Amino acid sequence: QVQLVESGGGLVQPGGSLRLSCAASGTFFSINVMGWYRQAPGKQRELVAAITSGGSTNYADSVKGRFTISRDNAKNTVYLQMNSLKPEDTAVYYCNAAAKRNYFSSLYDFWGQGTQVSVSS
Repeated sequence: QVQLVESGGGLVQPGGSLRLSCAASGTFFSINVMGWYRQAPGKQRELVAAITSGGSTNYADSVKGRFTISRDNAKNTVYLQMNSLKPEDTAVYYCNAAAKRNYFSSLYDFWGQGTQVSVSS
């Protein structure tokens, strides 16, 4: 099992910045991909950004150039630096980890509890 604990959400004005953190703990063989998803009221959950253990990244078009995902493999922690925030970035942000329980197992998805990000003047 993997437990994910998020922090760093809050209320910020348009154009402001926030940094989200997500620390993974528990018993696992490896965490292959860590990422951030978000869900706004009345909308489906969508991928914001993801990063592999090797450092390859993927971003939603809507956040490219504004958000940066990074990862500290030694700490099993993923970060999301969010700059130039817009009201449309308002959502609950969820941390995700795709992890293996042992060398031979499949990848399993684990989710954090979510952290609210609100962008408003």
